[in-house]
Amino acid sequence: MLVAVIGLGTFGAKTAVRLYEKGAEVIAIDKEQDLVDKIKDRVTHAVALDVTEERALRSVNISDVDVAVVAIGDSIESSIMAVTMLRKLGVGRVIARATSVLHEHVLHEIGASEIIKVEEEMGEIIASKIVAPHVLQRYNFAAGYSIVELKLGKKFEGKTLVESKIRQNYNLNIVALQKKVPFISEDGKSSYRVEINDCPMPMDVIEADDIVVLVGSEKNFNKLFAELAEG
Repeated sequence: MLVAVIGLGTFGAKTAVRLYEKGAEVIAIDKEQDLVDKIKDRVTHAVALDVTEERALRSVNISDVDVAVVAIGDSIESSIMAVTMLRKLGVGRVIARATSVLHEHVLHEIGASEIIKVEEEMGEIIASKIVAPHVLQRYNFAAGYSIVELKLGKKFEGKTLVESKIRQNYNLNIVALQKKVPFISEDGKSSYRVEINDCPMPMDVIEADDIVVLVGSEKNFNKLFAELAEG
């Protein structure tokens, strides 16, 4: 996959580096040379150019990318111009950062495929960490519904999935278990390897260090979180 990331502030730079680490080919773009220099050894290609100029974008064959991420957050005008140019040059999927409701509306109108609201999403993440510190990861995939990775703690330790009654009591489905399995390495040292059970069975046992992946509604997750907080 070839991805262009435009705007190399904190959010854009982190996105570009993580995409590269996950195996994508990444073209990192910013008008500021110092920001480009900071990231050039951590992505496939980094270039300083003005994304509001069509000729400059054509020079890096921007129309060949599979996805473009417009991460510009300090200039709404530049963000809008970048999305406009990308759509004009035939980029099929354009993901754009919005910093306000009006900005989001305009980005939708000019053809952005997806909108990222960093500040809102970070607020949600921080609130979740405060209210539910046992949650490791949370993915919202539809309005009011999430996939959550968490440790269930002492309350469920040693119970089978049937005994936990998570489905009956909370209307949540366990879709995977991640376990740390001890083993002896070739040099004779004790170690652990992570094993994913992506088809958990009713008699599988939940251990203290297991990471459990659940899917369900926010309402039902909140009920579980409240009981976990009570111990």
